[in-house]
Amino acid sequence: MGRKQGTILKGIGGFYYVLVGGETVECKAGGRLRLRHAVPLAGDMAVVELDEKGSGFIVDILPRKNALVRPPIANLDQIFIVVSEAPPITDPYLVDKVTVIARQQNIQVVLAVNKTDLACSGFFEEVYCRAGFTVLRTSAETGEGCEKLSQLMHGKVSCFTGNSGVGKSSLLRRITGRELSVGEISERIGRGKNTTRHVELLRREDGALVADTPGFSSFELTQMERIRKEELQHLFPEIEPVFGQCRFTGCAHVSEPGCAVHALVEEGAMARSRYESYVKLYEELKKIKDWQ
Repeated sequence: MGRKQGTILKGIGGFYYVLVGGETVECKAGGRLRLRHAVPLAGDMAVVELDEKGSGFIVDILPRKNALVRPPIANLDQIFIVVSEAPPITDPYLVDKVTVIARQQNIQVVLAVNKTDLACSGFFEEVYCRAGFTVLRTSAETGEGCEKLSQLMHGKVSCFTGNSGVGKSSLLRRITGRELSVGEISERIGRGKNTTRHVELLRREDGALVADTPGFSSFELTQMERIRKEELQHLFPEIEPVFGQCRFTGCAHVSEPGCAVHALVEEGAMARSRYESYVKLYEELKKIKDWQ
């Protein structure tokens, strides 16, 4: 028996597949780990005990630098939010919710405006560049932006998310060369079928790890419960320049007079859609009691 460290790529049915020294090893959770109720996640750095048959047990999980509840994944460097201005058109509020969760977990955000061969009004690029995020125009069909997207993944642990049907899996297939399940767009409801059933980190030839994750619906209130309403303003980078400039101390930036954030919106320094998302998220967080 020997102990080694590796990265958990995925977990299915009580088995975990751990990348150890360039090889994928099938493992189960060790007894002590189960007693601690420690649930291994994709992305975890794990200590495994290997046997002579090439399988093993996970005996410890190293401290995480971050972790998401839904989708369950740990130690992310960056998250690519795939959006579309062609059907199914992405709701900016859902994008803003993910950016808030990512920033709270110190995960870098990149927006990929996909399906540019079908539609590209420039809305997402203008709004999110103004907010300070990296934005790329991409097309899984033509290859636009895919090389730059691939370069940003180099040497990092990344994941892709977005509403179903925007082309997450198609982009990943082009970038990784792996065959992934791709859903068809429903003409009746105007969105795609969610084809990603579990979180799995894919390893590229350059060593980068990237996960396709279930769509926006997986970023539920469970993750938002970690965020206090007072913290929300710090997770919108546009608001940072006017901290402390509101008329009232402790301004919530919702309906108070003399609010510096209201002025930002009126001046065009903060997109109205982003401000509307801030207010909606603030009202959601107000419903969560401090002791929850």
